[in-house]
Amino acid sequence: MDVIRDPSSGTVGRGHALTIGAYDGVHLGHQAVIKATQQRAERLDVGMAVVTFDPHPAYVLRPESAPKLLTGLDQKLDLLEALGVDTVVVVPFDEVRATESADEFITRVLVDALGARSVVVGHDFHFGANRTGSVATLTAAGERYGFETEGVQLLPRPDGKVESISSTAIRRALAGGEVTTAARMLGRYHEIRGPVVTGDQRGRTIGFPTANVAVPKEMALPADAVYAAWYVAPDGERHPAAVNIGKRPTFSQDAEHSLVEAHLIGFEGDLYGQSARVQMVELIRSEQRFDGIDALSAQLQRDIARAAEILDRHR
Repeated sequence: MDVIRDPSSGTVGRGHALTIGAYDGVHLGHQAVIKATQQRAERLDVGMAVVTFDPHPAYVLRPESAPKLLTGLDQKLDLLEALGVDTVVVVPFDEVRATESADEFITRVLVDALGARSVVVGHDFHFGANRTGSVATLTAAGERYGFETEGVQLLPRPDGKVESISSTAIRRALAGGEVTTAARMLGRYHEIRGPVVTGDQRGRTIGFPTANVAVPKEMALPADAVYAAWYVAPDGERHPAAVNIGKRPTFSQDAEHSLVEAHLIGFEGDLYGQSARVQMVELIRSEQRFDGIDALSAQLQRDIARAAEILDRHR
């Protein structure tokens, strides 16, 4: 897969069927749009491209209320490559780009850089300064520049709720600890990525060593709770794990940020410095405060046994 970091640096190549969007999560709804774009590319016998943005436009347009991200750029690129995308154009988004009109974006990126032959987006897609661009804008531009436009309807949620599959719906599910619901909308487990860093060694001292995963603050975490999860090492080896996300109220009353601590079941070894991937499988229980170490240790033993039972069903 070719990754173009700045389409302004020159023409990417003539003739593309393409889709545009933040693509945070690359969920099942996104995958439907990508599949439709790939079908257009095959019919027209042209290349297929995804045009996305970095950082997420919300972090420039409304940083005080920007949503937590489901996927960082590296993970997004990994997911797009796995879907068979030919080319990803990563548009640097900053204050200057935020003032670019929809027509200017169409001319600069879609026409001049990519030679668009077909543009496929979600039916509610908006772009350009003040979100003035829409499917109608693309359709009108296509008549001038010679590309076709398709607006794809959003997919319904698999659990039957009225709300469609969206990054917002997935964030809401994660905020409630509903990692299985999130997985059904993503088409895979929600994955947390980050390096394993040195913690306070408290888990090791009570017999439950954990890998402390440092997660960037802009990334979405499930609700504070205990989960069954898969820990995926850099070599791809997968380990069953009981994962605690939270502020550890038994030990601290004023922790500022939630921590991600993964206890790898039956594993002994050094994980420090690894780039970890933690795939959230199922909620075990909410986070709670215990009266002492003995009560906490007894509950951790039950959590680990429960995690092993759950993950045995998901092998």
